[in-house]
Amino acid sequence: MTERLYYRDSFLHEFEAQVLDSLTVENRPVLILDRTAFYPTSGGQLFDTGWLTSGETKVRVAEVVERDDGAILHFLDEAVSVEKGSRIQGAIDTERRRDHMQQHSGQHVLSAAFVRLFNMPTVSFHMGADYCSIDLETRNLTAQQVESAEALANQVITEDRPVDIRFVTSEEAQKLGLRKLPPSEREKLRLIDIREFDLTACGGTHVRNTGQIGCILLRKTEKVRQGWRVEFVCGKRAVETARRDYMTLTEAASLFSSHVWDIPQQVRKSQEEARTSQKSQQLLLEEVADFQAKQLLAEAEEHNGRRIVVRIFQDRDLNYVKLLAQRLTQQDVTIVALLATTLGSPTLVFAQSAGQPSDMGALMKIVLAKLGGRGGGSKDMAQGGAAQIKDLQQTLADAAASLDG
Repeated sequence: MTERLYYRDSFLHEFEAQVLDSLTVENRPVLILDRTAFYPTSGGQLFDTGWLTSGETKVRVAEVVERDDGAILHFLDEAVSVEKGSRIQGAIDTERRRDHMQQHSGQHVLSAAFVRLFNMPTVSFHMGADYCSIDLETRNLTAQQVESAEALANQVITEDRPVDIRFVTSEEAQKLGLRKLPPSEREKLRLIDIREFDLTACGGTHVRNTGQIGCILLRKTEKVRQGWRVEFVCGKRAVETARRDYMTLTEAASLFSSHVWDIPQQVRKSQEEARTSQKSQQLLLEEVADFQAKQLLAEAEEHNGRRIVVRIFQDRDLNYVKLLAQRLTQQDVTIVALLATTLGSPTLVFAQSAGQPSDMGALMKIVLAKLGGRGGGSKDMAQGGAAQIKDLQQTLADAAASLDG
């Protein structure tokens, strides 16, 4: 079992250790040391990275994992030649460690705030590269509750309360009123004690005082299967996120020529204008389709009790072609419309008036067998995408001739 130096001092960034084993795991070089300050992925917290140095050789630690037997595996970017029993120096990435301490300690404060204010326990914690989240055991979570928990958490941070590490037996822990008492097979439980605010068992790395968390910013809430998920960021992440948000809002405000606070109102106004414009466009499109349908009907000659309309559009989209097909078949009971558009992806629309004897779905498959592509439909309406349009005009003409005959 590897001695965990971070258990007693999360601010220990450099250390010396003895190499217990050098091996390959999943085709990756791994070192096992007798002691380490590198934190392995555990309890929702991400692993540390950093460097191991032996003599003149320095290699990066890319991932850290705890094995079932308690050994901590240091996965290296490249293999390094070291003998068992040799001494090696380790140095963790202090920037990454500081970030993880801020996020994890911030999570303890935030989880305790939700319990104190609303009796909402945290059932899981996740630390990602960009944001963190907790899942709360609750059926409902309001925006006001989120703001209240955020305010209390930041108040505790401002008070700069001490954060102490304590080791107790499981029996002792049961009498201390922990926020969360996990099942443990260890002789001693490691407790993180935020003075007069939160006490819980945890093996992660933490700050010495709540002021080192910096701040907590709640970003998003969503309903999940086991309750409600709250996304948040702490410390430097919170500052960087707030800066990115502000720059995004500033850019959006400049596009609207307004203040950032007026963006929601401007967006709602733009959405309403867009809906009004879409309605107007749809009405105009229907008027155009009606007009063109009448024009095409007037030009179509009747053969054997039906009129066949064949037309290829280069400047009309699929929505218009389908609308035109509907208007044609609604205005006359003798119509068969073989239409196509080459705007964007070549698409065919075949339609006939109700009661006509042909099968548009079957005809579509015959045509697409020649042009390549996929499609189908019902007896009166079919649609398909053509792979090529080289012979489109002639293919539609042949299809019309087959119906006329």
